Amino acid sequence: MGKTKNKFKTIVRLFSLLFLFSFSAYSQDFNKEELSYSEYLGYVKKYHPLVKQANLEISNAQAALMLARGGFDPKIEVDYNKKEFKGTEYYSLLNSSFKIPTWYGIEIKAGFDDTDGQYYNPQNRTPDNGLTSLGVSVALGQGMFINQRMADVREGKLQLKLSDAQRKLRAIEVLYKASEAYFEWRKSYNEAELYKRYLGFASTRFAGVKKLIELGDSPAIDSVEAGITVRNRELNVENANLKLAKAKLYLSNYLWLENVPVELGDMVKPEENLILTLEETLKTDAMMVNVETLDTHPKIQALETKMSMLEVNRQLKANSLLPKLNVGYNYISEPSYFDSFNADDYKFNIDFSIPIFLRKERGSLKMAKLKIQDLKFDIEQQRLELKNKIKAQQTEIASLKRQKNVIDNLVKDYVTMLNSEEKLFSFGESSIFLLNSRENNLVSAKLSQISIENQFYISNAELYKILANPD
Repeated sequence: MGKTKNKFKTIVRLFSLLFLFSFSAYSQDFNKEELSYSEYLGYVKKYHPLVKQANLEISNAQAALMLARGGFDPKIEVDYNKKEFKGTEYYSLLNSSFKIPTWYGIEIKAGFDDTDGQYYNPQNRTPDNGLTSLGVSVALGQGMFINQRMADVREGKLQLKLSDAQRKLRAIEVLYKASEAYFEWRKSYNEAELYKRYLGFASTRFAGVKKLIELGDSPAIDSVEAGITVRNRELNVENANLKLAKAKLYLSNYLWLENVPVELGDMVKPEENLILTLEETLKTDAMMVNVETLDTHPKIQALETKMSMLEVNRQLKANSLLPKLNVGYNYISEPSYFDSFNADDYKFNIDFSIPIFLRKERGSLKMAKLKIQDLKFDIEQQRLELKNKIKAQQTEIASLKRQKNVIDNLVKDYVTMLNSEEKLFSFGESSIFLLNSRENNLVSAKLSQISIENQFYISNAELYKILANPD
């Protein structure tokens, strides 16, 4: 018994080690030095559950198409009835058939009937060996060119195309939100690094001021001024670290490997030169976007596909205006005589009906046409809205590029001013107040620079969302 327990413990430990190893193997990819935006987006596309869920749209459409095609499956039917009472066989009726539906309202049918007993309808009488039949049924009115089974299959094929467009629209929503999370993480990281750097500068300056005070080269009040700056910087760093921690956790909502969620390592940094690769990653460069041709846009494709489905429905409604005229012919023979054809042995039937006023059918057709017209207006409006959204987003991106150039030059000017003020301070021709003021202006400008750059990234992501091309 003890050996069995030891073996069980060993197996549990082994599986635990394997699990830890596999988890650490997943984590290693996110403990490297830098996680680029394109690589991150690739992980989201491949592993995120909501993107995988979007792919189920196509699987569902494929199942629906299989269901529709089932209407053309061959069918075996057997109907057997027997009655026996007080030793008397009243009747024994066997009706069996094998039916093959075909596309254009034609159905091929083979059958075997056998009747026995003392009391049955004379029209059901068959020879002793039974009666075989082979024939065809043709719809010459309603159902000849289109029927419900044909319409279901056509709609099923169109549903596949519609599902692909819907998959893209659902996936692009996830990728856009994932992009927002990445950009927020990068912004928070840059802000935290900025505050840490200037906390170091403020601390060094504070230590220097205290030495100057000890030497009698600076008034004691300067230490208060420098100390206030250090404490403000410490508060800024703490707030920035909190914001960064929350941004990393939010980003982790979109980081998966296989079916395992993972978190970023503490040493992982966002892509430093993202501004150089962003437009290529998202394909949002103005040269790559053509607002005049939107036929491949998923939203337009979805509406066009719905239009095709409504057209199938319109054809089905128009077909209902035709009279019902079904003609059937079946050659019948005893099994032993089936190899010799006798045209005089047959069953023939005609089924005809038509409503007098066709008000129901005409009303249904008119409603189908109105739905198509309504959707046409919707498609035209969607095309216009998409064009204007794309142009507006491109205008915003161009404006943010110009703003970034302005803020970059502004930061350079503030750096020059701060460097000049530091030289003056070293010569004793400036004060700690002016130095802190210059530095605060520079920090504010750099924060604006980070903010504008982040707006540029988000604006590109919004254009990516509007274009809706996640593949």
